[in-house]
Amino acid sequence: MAELGGTEGAWAAAGLAKEDEGYDILRVEDSNLQRFMISAVLLTLVFAAGCKAQPATLTPAEQETNRQIEIMIRSKFNVPQDYTVAIGARTPSKFAGYDTLPVTLTRGPKSVPFEFLLSSDGKTLARLETFDLAKNPALMIDTAGRPVRGNPNARVTVINFDDLECPYCARMHQSLFPSTLEHYKDKVRFIYKDDPLTELHPWAMHAAVDANCLAAQSGDVYWTYVDYLHEHGQEVTGEDRDVNKSYAALDRIARQEGTLGKLDSAKLDACITKQDETQVRASRKEADDLEIDGTPALFVDGERINGALPEDQVWQVIDRALRAVGEVPPPVQAQPAATPQSQGSKGSGQ
Repeated sequence: MAELGGTEGAWAAAGLAKEDEGYDILRVEDSNLQRFMISAVLLTLVFAAGCKAQPATLTPAEQETNRQIEIMIRSKFNVPQDYTVAIGARTPSKFAGYDTLPVTLTRGPKSVPFEFLLSSDGKTLARLETFDLAKNPALMIDTAGRPVRGNPNARVTVINFDDLECPYCARMHQSLFPSTLEHYKDKVRFIYKDDPLTELHPWAMHAAVDANCLAAQSGDVYWTYVDYLHEHGQEVTGEDRDVNKSYAALDRIARQEGTLGKLDSAKLDACITKQDETQVRASRKEADDLEIDGTPALFVDGERINGALPEDQVWQVIDRALRAVGEVPPPVQAQPAATPQSQGSKGSGQ
């Protein structure tokens, strides 16, 4: 996984490396190609021949049509060269003006069939994917026991898959708190889930474990710790980037927050010393199942936001969610024009 940025299109077939960005073509689960990741894609093809049932022996015109279909599929869906593309016989479909067109992708002993639609005039190829609205994983994220910031009974929930060492996460966090929370007040609640990118951020897992040790006793202390780390990440990293020093700093800060929050110090020390990653890894597995490939990743009542977007764009998504549940979004207050003196203060860092 990588910090967002953008989302990588990928092949994940056994023995294949990730390839070009921009297309989610095929995804492999349990080392087998299982589903085609294209939603309502229409491809316009200029074919010389019309669409009709194919006999066992194809005419030259039909062979040419199939060749154009193969070229288009390979091009648009970035099919690796060592896959063969077999075009099957067309049959009537339930969509008026379209025939069902089976296409089989094969690599070695593995073959995976897909169904396309081909228009009756042979000029438009379509690939449709159906979704079970009752089983949308973005609406089924497990938030049981997670600390809540804002109104616990708010009708709109913002869930953030967070990495405590990620600079983009820090940027998003500082946008959410305090300005977004203050803007929406009791209309929205915020919940963080763990998604430490350990291949990029060596102390992120340890930080998540310590944060959850605090959360086990106090949600308020958890949020204070998260606030501090997103504000002082470079302090934890240190100039020499010694990960053991980072671990010690994380534990020291967690204990300090625990003391200020009047937590059970013996219980907190035991949790910090144990460094049980089970809860964090379960959250990260959930992020993988949601196909999150970077942090931060927000879900606003199921609507996904990838990366640290500008505040106004995040507010647009939250406003949509509020309207959907019958709430009126708060008005955006006009910002006063900056005076030359105030601009100078900002520029000087005062």
